[in-house]
Amino acid sequence: MAWLWLLVLLALAGPVGGNWDTCRGTCGLRPMASDQSSVPPVYGPLESSSDTAPGSGVHPGAWPGIASIQVTWKNGTWHMCAGALIHPKWVLTVARCFIGAGNVIKWDVVVGATNLSELGPGAMVHPIKRILIHQHYKAGSERNNIALLELDQPVECSDYIQLGCVPKASLRVSDLKTCYIAGWGPTAESALRPRLVLQEAKVRLIDVQLCNSSRWYGGAVHPHDLCAGYPRGGIDTCQGDSGGPLVCKDKRADYFWFVGMTSWGKGCAGAKRPGIFTSTQQFHDWILLQTGLSPAEPAAPTPKPNSTSGSIPAKELGRLAAVSLAKQTVLEFLGKLEDILVFLRDKTS
Repeated sequence: MAWLWLLVLLALAGPVGGNWDTCRGTCGLRPMASDQSSVPPVYGPLESSSDTAPGSGVHPGAWPGIASIQVTWKNGTWHMCAGALIHPKWVLTVARCFIGAGNVIKWDVVVGATNLSELGPGAMVHPIKRILIHQHYKAGSERNNIALLELDQPVECSDYIQLGCVPKASLRVSDLKTCYIAGWGPTAESALRPRLVLQEAKVRLIDVQLCNSSRWYGGAVHPHDLCAGYPRGGIDTCQGDSGGPLVCKDKRADYFWFVGMTSWGKGCAGAKRPGIFTSTQQFHDWILLQTGLSPAEPAAPTPKPNSTSGSIPAKELGRLAAVSLAKQTVLEFLGKLEDILVFLRDKTS
């Protein structure tokens, strides 16, 4: 029976549910969050009628999947956009951040940080090896506004650094009710610089058809987008938050789905002008194809992505799926294996 246990071990080592490697078999966790289920409903990028948006910072490690994407110019290093880790070597963000990006050697990704002026012991800075922009991205309309950043070396996961769970098609994202946004963008539309301390806010998913109605966005929202915020406004992402995660708590367990990335909007926090987010679920297969993290079976040939390559210098663990999937997959495998063994025994007896 030794070979039986070998097969079990091989099943455990393989991709769970067709997904890619993550931190110790988990994703979507918040080890440093003080209370994941009762975060105050209003505390992030807010905007009032006076064009101010007083946000409040979060404690270190509150959102361990978020990344600050930074560029170095002659006058210093600046936060440009946000993103989220989905694998120890890959960050998911939006394409609009890299229009005229220039040499990849100027760009870095900071993970595990909350305060960008004092990174703290849990933070790590990693150079970007490649930028993969969606081959059908349309600037202006922001259609297919998604990009992947390959890090030169794998990130080490910790309490401060975790991976986002990209949902597959089977998850009903619209059923998720507890959602949050986060980013370093300014808390006023007129502000020139991003905030140094990460901001957060609780939001609601809004039906895309409502967002596309004539008094809202008038058809500008794409089918691969999500809409989140409040009809009355007051809470929203702003400039500098682009690429930042929209996450929603699972209905049954204490982990979060990385469902969207801040893409665009009209102004910040206005009534009937909620934030528009690129749906990660809609690009699940595209992510797998570009990264090669899982064998894919596209229905038709996929055009090669536009990419910028370069190298500069960042360690590995992992498996991406909801926490309960591994056990379920192994049990299903053992059940099928038992049926095969019974069949073989009957054939030889």
